[in-house]
Amino acid sequence: MELVDAIYRVSSTWPGDERFGLTSQIRRAAVSIAANIAEGQGRNGRREFLHHLGIANGSLCEVETMIRIGTRQGYQHREDELTILTLSREVSRLINGLIRSLNASDLSRLETRN
Repeated sequence: MELVDAIYRVSSTWPGDERFGLTSQIRRAAVSIAANIAEGQGRNGRREFLHHLGIANGSLCEVETMIRIGTRQGYQHREDELTILTLSREVSRLINGLIRSLNASDLSRLETRN
């Protein structure tokens, strides 16, 4: 959620002619990260949760790319990009930890059966 807040804060200063372009796209991607984690957690089973975590990871990559584009276009300061990328790394660490944990649970279940 902190990443979403930061994206909204930074993108609010972007040019008005980007409102339906890059601004809209980065905001949707940021919201998609949180929404897919929540939706996956609310689904029935590990496989669906893993699927949604994969989608969240993809959206996170989109955010990272678009924030770099924003800096290259002069829409925000480099410090804002670094703040977003730091938050992004933390979110990535958490998502990948969840993925590893869910995969390890599947593995231990398989080993228990054998």
